[in-house]
Amino acid sequence: MLGHVDHIREGTEEQEWFEFRVEPHARTNGDMRIAFSGTHRTGKTTLVAALAELLPAYEVVDEPYHQLEEEGHEFAERPSIEDFELQLERSLDRLVEGAENQLFDRCPVDLLAYLLTHRDADGFDVDDWLPRVEVAMQRLDLVVFVPVEDPDRVSVAPEERRLRHRVDEELRSILLENRWELCVEVMEVTGPVAARARQVLAQIERRRS
Repeated sequence: MLGHVDHIREGTEEQEWFEFRVEPHARTNGDMRIAFSGTHRTGKTTLVAALAELLPAYEVVDEPYHQLEEEGHEFAERPSIEDFELQLERSLDRLVEGAENQLFDRCPVDLLAYLLTHRDADGFDVDDWLPRVEVAMQRLDLVVFVPVEDPDRVSVAPEERRLRHRVDEELRSILLENRWELCVEVMEVTGPVAARARQVLAQIERRRS
């Protein structure tokens, strides 16, 4: 997971974020459960941290990987199918048991995307999980999809770049093309963190109006 929002606010993006924070705009505190979805290193966690500053009534729910790691689970350097299934189980539980006013860093479809693109994906049966995923996703009011942008905002090794793009394509199919008809509202955000935060706040305001 990316670190705190301050770690990637550099140059013009840092100035834009500062200006965005101090300019007058609505602080929305409606009762919503919002998940942030995307492949790794797209700024998803940074966006969650930014919105947490702007929406103080909301609780941040960390991604399952870090929850489990803090509890002592040791993941392989390249997580196995079992590692991802464990994260999926945790993500499902957190959604079903969660309260209102929460910002979720990742949701079940993120883990499905990683499982479906895993080198051992033949050992994973998505149909076994879909009924529970459908129920859990209906507990969300909004999913914010943070894509790999063109040009890509980060420089990574070729193998990691291929994985990021495969996961991104899976998430596009699941969320934007509604592969499994999950009955949840989805929006895609683009640009630097301040622009993304504005887009999310505007969508929240539209839902409330």
